[in-house]
Amino acid sequence: MRATPDGYTLLMVTHANTINATLYASLPFDFIRDITPVARIGRALEVMVVNPSFPAQTLAEFITYAKANPRKINFASAGSGSLSHVSGALFEILIGTELVHVPYRGEAPGITDVLAGQVEMMFPSVTASMPYIRAGKLRPLAVTSAARWDPLPDIPTVGELVPGYEATLWHGVGAPKNTPADIVEKLNREVNAALADPAMKARLADVDYAPVPMTPAAFGSFIADETARWSKVIQAAGIKAG
Repeated sequence: MRATPDGYTLLMVTHANTINATLYASLPFDFIRDITPVARIGRALEVMVVNPSFPAQTLAEFITYAKANPRKINFASAGSGSLSHVSGALFEILIGTELVHVPYRGEAPGITDVLAGQVEMMFPSVTASMPYIRAGKLRPLAVTSAARWDPLPDIPTVGELVPGYEATLWHGVGAPKNTPADIVEKLNREVNAALADPAMKARLADVDYAPVPMTPAAFGSFIADETARWSKVIQAAGIKAG
């Protein structure tokens, strides 16, 4: 934030920055005001998973079960205020029932307890969950993206049954405020050129990551929209930093 705005000190911007803007009551900066958007890199998604012993076989059955058994289903997260937490909170709000949030210190221990049946459900990243899904140790009920995901073509999106639902993890590049426009434009062109490179696209696909090039202005609008969206969820659910 206080670095010389010359294009040589950059920030890896993530979904966490848009969540933290509301999650923390007194940050020493205003993320939207103090960071210049440069380029979006891409996105990955989460998969809503349950232990195979859970009675619901589909997302529709899970929703029916959850509404009939409020506060009887535990869902794990990577910690209070993490994407997996706010993803679950958004789900609760939109289906109109309550689950029990169980925060962990990271994604891996949460998945471990879902595998063991200690908690019933989680919204982990595809990177962390796919090995267990492929092995039949976790049952995928839905993906959190707006559209279905090619590696799991038969698994619906949450939004197909819960209108308005979407939650993705994403990354981009930011620079200190007052970075000259010509430097921002040059960096944007170079990032987008890298994302268009076939070798880069193949490497990203290997880790279940989709490139999403954007102009600096479009990336700025995306950041503002994500900040506003997660702010509503955090306030409605009363989420506090862990």
